[in-house]
Amino acid sequence: MKVILSGGGTAGHINPALAIARGMAADFGAEVLFVGTPRGMENRLVGEAGFPIAHVDVEGLSRKLTPHNVKVAWKYLRSVGRAKRLIRSFAPDVVVGTGGYVCAPVLKAAAKLGIPTLIHEQNVIPGMTVRMLSKVTSRVAVSFEETIPLLGTPNCVFTGNPLRQELFSHTYADARRALGLDERPYVVMFGGSLGAERMNAVLIDYVRHADTGGIQLLAGTGTKHYDAVMAAIPLSAQTSNITIRPYIDNMGEVMAAADLLICRAGAITISEICALGKASILIPSPYVAHNHQEHNARALEEKGACRVILEQALTWEALDEAISDVLHSEAHRKKMQLAAKKMGVADATQKLCQLAAELAKQ
Repeated sequence: MKVILSGGGTAGHINPALAIARGMAADFGAEVLFVGTPRGMENRLVGEAGFPIAHVDVEGLSRKLTPHNVKVAWKYLRSVGRAKRLIRSFAPDVVVGTGGYVCAPVLKAAAKLGIPTLIHEQNVIPGMTVRMLSKVTSRVAVSFEETIPLLGTPNCVFTGNPLRQELFSHTYADARRALGLDERPYVVMFGGSLGAERMNAVLIDYVRHADTGGIQLLAGTGTKHYDAVMAAIPLSAQTSNITIRPYIDNMGEVMAAADLLICRAGAITISEICALGKASILIPSPYVAHNHQEHNARALEEKGACRVILEQALTWEALDEAISDVLHSEAHRKKMQLAAKKMGVADATQKLCQLAAELAKQ
């Protein structure tokens, strides 16, 4: 079996594609080719994963009417032709896209050539590429059931988001022992790999002013913010129950041990939270297209699975109140955990690989 995978621009599109690639190679012996852009971070991530990559030269549309969009449209038309040549040369049995503008010409070309196609949407609110392709692809896989009526096409199937398998290799008790934690609740706060400036500012005030003696806190600031955060926290506020790192590199172990997660609401992050059944305080990034993260967070909030604090309302007092609310009783926290777990899908990668394999046989 041969599979072309396309998705790029951000890790949120690339990592699901890599999870599918690994699953297809391991479970179906598939030969995999990635298609990305010459400039995207997919080149580094796909290369590190050991898969070959080819390129189409395509850019994203500006959301405003500008002369630049004429150039983008011309590049898109040319990239469809380039994608057709790649597809004819590689001769895939199925073509899979995981979002981002790079997969648009690839799936469009595959559909025109009669190759079975599958596109996967990570967020609750479908992006422009998925909306555009949902009418021409063989199947659309979604990560949230709430997405299906928004697309309104009969070819949708709910699969969940492909997740890192190392997340499921630690138990709560074993992870806590390995991390040397005591019986106090373990609270983990992070703003993504690059960090989040507003969350870091509130972290500083929270550590300075809140009574943190009843919890154990781990915070990841992002590498570029770490020195500034540490310089702003007085030595008197740096206690043994508070650990601040530039980056949390053992996230699987840390999330397994956590009683409460405080983080952004990217699609993969909240899919991990739900699959693990964790209580959370979500602070959606306001800097993403279509306000995706707030929609993601509200989907959990409606089920009682999280607390949401919008960034403009985020203060150390609001954070302290939310932490106290979630942790004030074990029964309350367990209810949030159960609600999250009910939304979680731990086998999304297997579902997507099986779906791709079934399409390949058509």
